Amino acid sequence: MKTEKDIFRKGSTTYYFSSIFFPKKIKDDVFRLYSFVRIADDYVDVVPANKKAFLGLRKRWESAIKDPKFDTSTTDEDSIDERVIKNIVFVARKYDFDNAWVESFLDAMQADLDKRTYKTMKDTIWYMYGSAEVIGLMMAKIMGLPDKSLEYAKMQGRSMQYINFIRDIQEDNDLGRSYFPQDELKKFGLKNLSKKSTQENPQAFALFMSAQLDHYDTWQNEADKGMQYIPKRLRVPLQTAVDMYNWTAESIRSNPEIVFTMKVKPKKRHVIWKAGTLILQ
Repeated sequence: MKTEKDIFRKGSTTYYFSSIFFPKKIKDDVFRLYSFVRIADDYVDVVPANKKAFLGLRKRWESAIKDPKFDTSTTDEDSIDERVIKNIVFVARKYDFDNAWVESFLDAMQADLDKRTYKTMKDTIWYMYGSAEVIGLMMAKIMGLPDKSLEYAKMQGRSMQYINFIRDIQEDNDLGRSYFPQDELKKFGLKNLSKKSTQENPQAFALFMSAQLDHYDTWQNEADKGMQYIPKRLRVPLQTAVDMYNWTAESIRSNPEIVFTMKVKPKKRHVIWKAGTLILQ
């Protein structure tokens, strides 16, 4: 049986190796949250997508959250779906999540199954709210942050998700997806973000990528204002993740075409080294 740690570690180098620096009580619940998020995302991202498994997971969530007697204690006999449903219900109850946050997350995952297209930035932000901003809200609750921090938590989720879009252009091409607003591509004279199309108009692609990274910078600068609400002991893992995403952004800014040849992400040792330097400050 995979543990929450196994599921989380497999899904994200930056998030996982940043999160290990949380105090144990918080870390355990972060792992519970991400076990659910990663399994749902895996069902959507596998080729071909496992729509039946995803819809089954969603149905289990909808049933469990309505049942006040639903038992969230896990056992070795639980299936992976049963385990992660118990995990998300456990943290939702413990931290008084708005259940609509989980529904929005599942809506975003289902949009991937439906191959939804995004015509405007408003449409893309709708997706980012469900796929990332609500995770920021849940994390803020787990960390015990004040309500005035929540808008910044949302912005943190949005900025990181946009870097994921930028970093994963080729991966999303392979999956037949694009999260960038169609009117943004049109603005720069790009038909799509296939390698062939961008190579035919390299200057337009460079300008497009610069503009997308500027969006990230704007949102990340806003998210940074929320750091004041985070106690130093809890700030280390989050600041580590932010610094790694900034590193990813700058790596791509210096060579936009790299997104077609590799997945730009920091090595484990880079993440741990950065966290260590923050602890010593």
